[in-house]
Amino acid sequence: QVQLVESGGGLVQAGGSLRLSCAASGRTFSTYNMAWFRQVPGKEREFVAAISGGGGWTHYADSVKGRFTISRDNAKNMVYLQQNSLKPEDTAVYYCAASPRISWSRTDFGSWGQGTQVTVSS
Repeated sequence: QVQLVESGGGLVQAGGSLRLSCAASGRTFSTYNMAWFRQVPGKEREFVAAISGGGGWTHYADSVKGRFTISRDNAKNMVYLQQNSLKPEDTAVYYCAASPRISWSRTDFGSWGQGTQVTVSS
């Protein structure tokens, strides 16, 4: 499995931007498909965005399409989530996750980071 550590969360006003980062350990990072999920208290963890190992395939939840961009740098073992035009409903803990297969189903991801809090004020 790969070890994941997220960073970059914080407090931002509605309409603002944040860039989340996820640092991964291991020499086989490029073989993993990566994703971002988010969770608010009392609700299930939900899919946000995913990217294939080589970066050629991406997929987004409808709620973030056109506002968020997922990317990766395999040379640095990093995954990013650029968040623009943030809304109060984007407030959540954001988790980075890794899977051996192309997927956006939470159950296919076996490696998770500890999460980073994003709070968007109105």
